Amino acid sequence: MASEETAPATIGRMKLGSQGLEVSSQGLGCMGMSAFYGPPKPDADMIALIHHAVNSGVTFLDTSDIYGPHTNEILLGKALRDGLRQKVELATKFGISVADGKREIRGDPAYVRAACEGSLRRLGIDCIDLYYQHRIDTRIPIEITIGELKKLVEEGKIKYIGLSEASASTIRRAHAVHPITAVQLEWSLWSRDVEEDIIPTCRELGIGIVAYSPLGRGFFSSGPKLVENLSERDFRKLVPRFQPENLAQNAIIFERVNEMAKRKNCTPAQLALAWVHHQGSDVCPIPGTTKIENFNQNVGALTIKLTAEEMAELESYASVDVKGDRYPTAMVTWRESDTPPLSSWKAE
Repeated sequence: MASEETAPATIGRMKLGSQGLEVSSQGLGCMGMSAFYGPPKPDADMIALIHHAVNSGVTFLDTSDIYGPHTNEILLGKALRDGLRQKVELATKFGISVADGKREIRGDPAYVRAACEGSLRRLGIDCIDLYYQHRIDTRIPIEITIGELKKLVEEGKIKYIGLSEASASTIRRAHAVHPITAVQLEWSLWSRDVEEDIIPTCRELGIGIVAYSPLGRGFFSSGPKLVENLSERDFRKLVPRFQPENLAQNAIIFERVNEMAKRKNCTPAQLALAWVHHQGSDVCPIPGTTKIENFNQNVGALTIKLTAEEMAELESYASVDVKGDRYPTAMVTWRESDTPPLSSWKAE
């Protein structure tokens, strides 16, 4: 049976950040199991996949309260019963509130605390290993949000604090209040804008780097044909890079990566993922999947070695101008994540 298959590579361990968190050298992004990439998948199948991942050595699991909303956390709560919780490093996120069908980014202390309590309840745990602010509330000084997270650490409800899609200045200000263990950001062959400022900032401060969408939201798995098979409920239908006017240009990148993958006797997905792994020992990619065979293939990327020349060659393929943004314009990313100065804050 598929659930009894073994992964084709040994998964090592790595230190994430400089506060003591240790995780598997590759993680598992769980979002697509429940949300955004089409209809939710059957719980039984996803629990089997999670168990397979953990038994294979991929113990760093990533979720968020917005995935569903809430249903992905509930799924992980089910999957981690019967002693499995002790074998994993569990990361979840807060900061995107949905009320009356409207989304709002929130980082006020009351919301931070309520969100944490909700995640603990849904996950069926008493402490979150790594708790990220999913998006930055630009109305509230980051020091205020991190101050509440610091209290949650002191109370034993979370172990480590992370940020997602945060600017370099936001990261610095947050880190001054309480050490930030990890920054989650999009990093792949076709999403490299973080390399100029954010990656160096994380490294200067000893903050671990968690790369989401390392396969370009599946683009480096199957190329432009990915778009043909997306359901109407798939978020990627709204992503500018997948629009017809941009896809032909972006397909050139995939074809070049695919040609190199054939020479390396691997898949283009494995090659793209290996490129992320080669960025440094402080980088943990968290590719998502809903299929055990794809999970095994992703783990196989750990066995691929790239020389400096091959890295340069890969990057030259991807240096073709990528057409289209990585998110629809309404989505807040690190570029818009600066917050007001603490001196301006007046608590209500």
